[in-house]
Amino acid sequence: MPQIAARNIEQYPRYWAECYGVAPFLPTSRAEMDQLGWDSCDVIIVTGDAYVDHPSFGMAVMGRLLENHGFRVGIIAQPDWRSADPFKILGKPNLYFGITAGNMDSLINRYTADLRIRHDDAYTPGGEGGSRPNRAVTVYSQRCKEAWKDVPVVIGGIEASLRRIAQYDYWSNEVRRSVLIDSTADILLYGNAERAIIDLTHRLAANESIKDITDLRGTTVVMPHVPNGFTELDSSRIDWPGRLDAMPSPYEYVPENQCDSGASPVTDDAVQPIRVVPMPLRREEQNLKPETTCIRLPSFEKVSKDAILYAHASRVLHQESNPHNARILVQKHGKREIWVNPPPIPLTTPEMDLVFGLPYARVPHPKYGKQKIPAYDMIKTSVNIMRGCFGGCTFCSITEHEGRIIQSRSHESILQEIEDIRDKVPGFTGTISDLGGPTSNMYTLNCDDPNIQSSCRKLSCVYPTICKNLNTDHSPTTQLYRKARKVPGIHTVAIASGLRYDLAVEDPEYVRELVTHHVGGYLKIAPEHSETGTLEMMMKPGMGSYERFEKMFYQFSKEAGKKQYLIPYFIAAHPGCKDEDMLNLAIWLKKHEFEVDQVQTFYPSPMSLATAMYHSDRNPLKPLNYKTKKIFTPKDGDQRKTQKAFLRYHDPENWPQLRKALRAMGRSDLIGESPRHLVPSEERELRLRSNEKRMGNPRARSARGDKRNQAMPSRTPPKGKKR
Repeated sequence: MPQIAARNIEQYPRYWAECYGVAPFLPTSRAEMDQLGWDSCDVIIVTGDAYVDHPSFGMAVMGRLLENHGFRVGIIAQPDWRSADPFKILGKPNLYFGITAGNMDSLINRYTADLRIRHDDAYTPGGEGGSRPNRAVTVYSQRCKEAWKDVPVVIGGIEASLRRIAQYDYWSNEVRRSVLIDSTADILLYGNAERAIIDLTHRLAANESIKDITDLRGTTVVMPHVPNGFTELDSSRIDWPGRLDAMPSPYEYVPENQCDSGASPVTDDAVQPIRVVPMPLRREEQNLKPETTCIRLPSFEKVSKDAILYAHASRVLHQESNPHNARILVQKHGKREIWVNPPPIPLTTPEMDLVFGLPYARVPHPKYGKQKIPAYDMIKTSVNIMRGCFGGCTFCSITEHEGRIIQSRSHESILQEIEDIRDKVPGFTGTISDLGGPTSNMYTLNCDDPNIQSSCRKLSCVYPTICKNLNTDHSPTTQLYRKARKVPGIHTVAIASGLRYDLAVEDPEYVRELVTHHVGGYLKIAPEHSETGTLEMMMKPGMGSYERFEKMFYQFSKEAGKKQYLIPYFIAAHPGCKDEDMLNLAIWLKKHEFEVDQVQTFYPSPMSLATAMYHSDRNPLKPLNYKTKKIFTPKDGDQRKTQKAFLRYHDPENWPQLRKALRAMGRSDLIGESPRHLVPSEERELRLRSNEKRMGNPRARSARGDKRNQAMPSRTPPKGKKR
């Protein structure tokens, strides 16, 4: 199957307003518009983040790209959403409002995995929370409609992208409708939307009605019905958890007050399971043209009531994620159809270079004065070298947003950005804090055969093993690192993005370069777990790859004459993870002398496969039917807290809870006085606390009375590192 070509994002005639030139900052007020000589904006972007004119911030990328095409773009950043007035400050846009919640989902930004309110927000001046509403895309869109009823509203960014169809919502514990319905917007752009936003904006500028623009890749629209000329293929022919003829059709709209037919769930052992390999199509279906074929997912009304159907719909969506073979998805919401066009074609390297080479000021808008924006401080000296991830980790939504095909910049473009940082960032000290992206070491890695890549529907290129067709040559990355550290004025190039160690071990020379020159004492990696069963649910490699990498890491650190440590990250309460799995992980941590400080509790983000597991209590990665046994999914608050406590077995605050859990599990043998025990007994804890109180500084020594900590605290690595 050949790859699908796309129009180069540079091959569009410039809009007439290009005569106004480049703005030092995209205007945020009428006064700034007046200084630029503008009487109006063609596009106004409303964002939940503070406006930072930097390629790591989505509103800046979209705004500068549209400016490059000749459009006048204004920014309304973090408006007061309690009335429509703040959405009128730049006047009425000529073409449309573009809405984004910002670089983070507004609910993940506002709530912890335990549903506690966060009081900080890294994307807000001063780092204070509460400057954006919950479900910001929906709220902003509705306010824009209130402000100017006749102006089209375009929604995008990660919050909209991951809610393009009916999705399980952790915060309300229910399946919600597509955000396109709730927001009343006219069109949704999902994924990296450069191609879609350029095409859409030029078509609107040419007086095409937004209601007629239904064919853009990377977009989702509302349709009254399936257009003429399309053939519907029901999702049961792609991947099905049960027989259609044994139950009510999941594709029909059933009003809330109308009962189902009463058919009982399918219990036949022969029901077709959800599988990684799609079901074979019938003969009459095999010659259907992809461009005129749509796959009907079960309706919102059905998936909101049937968790198995929800898992099925999620599975089909993930199988239809390759832009070169994906088909249109359609899902009924009431009497309307959500129409999801295939994903956007990835940008080429020259196109990536163009996007990252636009005239960004690289600093926050001057209106913020000296206020600190924590997210900017974190990335102001980092460089994004690629996009996408083919890891397929079930708990992560990067793939659902950015796709599995890696999009990489050229060395020249990256080195130019390093020089720009050196020359433009105030107070630059000579350290580049990161060369990375979603994963630090997937740069330029893709399928060796474009035709195979075009036809592939695998969910991961590295699970359960690394695909034989995947290029694992890290030499372009190694060469980039070497060039970067030779740029005049640069004395340190650190690598802070997450490392895919199962790929890294395939190229020892890359690991040597990384460890010798780019690790500042500590390197973050994410085994996520130690137990095979849980790792299978995550689609993560076993600990064998970790141990191979660990050996390389310490070998090359020793050769470089450096004392360096690995910082491992783990997840508690992942679907399928039992308390016994967390206990075994705690024992593994203790055996390897790890005391992890930064830990994660599984967060069911919209659209991920692990979220489908969480909601359905089933594993859609393996054969699934209505008789399939449920997987254990920690949902209760105490269950989740207990699993998290196992990760921090060394914390005295967790000892009472862990003792209770160990006794309930029949593992009282792990409670006691000696170093082999996981947690101390009550008596031992009382003596430790008494000693700490008598010595007057309990935080200066280990609560376990570790003599090495007491005798040589300066030699002990910080918490979270291997001792």
